Amino acid sequence: MKIAMANDHAGFGLKEEIKVVLEEQGHEVLDFGTHSTEACDLPDYIYPASLAVAEGKADRGIFVDGVGYGSALIANRIHGLTAVVCQDPFCAKLARKHTDSNVLCIGGKIIGSAIALEIVDVWMKTDFLSGIEKYERRVKKVNDISEKHLKKLSEI
Repeated sequence: MKIAMANDHAGFGLKEEIKVVLEEQGHEVLDFGTHSTEACDLPDYIYPASLAVAEGKADRGIFVDGVGYGSALIANRIHGLTAVVCQDPFCAKLARKHTDSNVLCIGGKIIGSAIALEIVDVWMKTDFLSGIEKYERRVKKVNDISEKHLKKLSEI
């Protein structure tokens, strides 16, 4: 699977740890940076990585910033993305099973690497509960909102 990764200075170290594990598991990582702990602006990295997922150049995205919410705010403004912030493996499991999320956002300032790696592992290995009407209905409702309010990349 191709995974777009991006981070800011607060998420650099954790992103690097996650990246190594993903590559060891055979995933191809597209690293959009940043590549240091020098202060930077999150949108400069999350936006291009988000576009890669939306355009199908990556299957999923994993973004790491200070607490995860900044990355999710950016990613969820792009048509076709469903970004979730997960702080434990249970949330990661439900975020895939119930919402079919395609972007995982993690907070490097609030989650240690052991729990972060477990979150990533669970999120990557959990499938959406397709075929179960209530989850498909709910995801469709969210997608309908995106269709109504967000422009498709092909329309920009």
